[in-house]
Amino acid sequence: MIVVYGLKNCDTCRKALKWLAAEGLDHRFHDVRADGLDGAEIDRWLAAVTWETLLNRRGTTWRKLPDADTDGVDEARARALMLDHPALIKRPVFDDGARVIVGFKADQRAALRG
Repeated sequence: MIVVYGLKNCDTCRKALKWLAAEGLDHRFHDVRADGLDGAEIDRWLAAVTWETLLNRRGTTWRKLPDADTDGVDEARARALMLDHPALIKRPVFDDGARVIVGFKADQRAALRG
């Protein structure tokens, strides 16, 4: 089963959920704000993808952070920020236990099919 991590009000997450259903792929949704997120999940993702891939620096949550939080960010700081502000995680994150896929472009859809 694929666990889809994201936000319930995220358009891309909603598109991904509809696509997974249409493809007949077994999945469940985990809202990182409402359902929570722990360090072990982020650590598993960081072992599979780089922190630069996982950290969303384009969103309003990132832009609203003080410069002291965002200057010189490294993996440890990025992990802490994502735990404190789950909206900083690039969405959606697909986790099937064996692999972690971040995003919902053509490459990620192809990987989910395969």
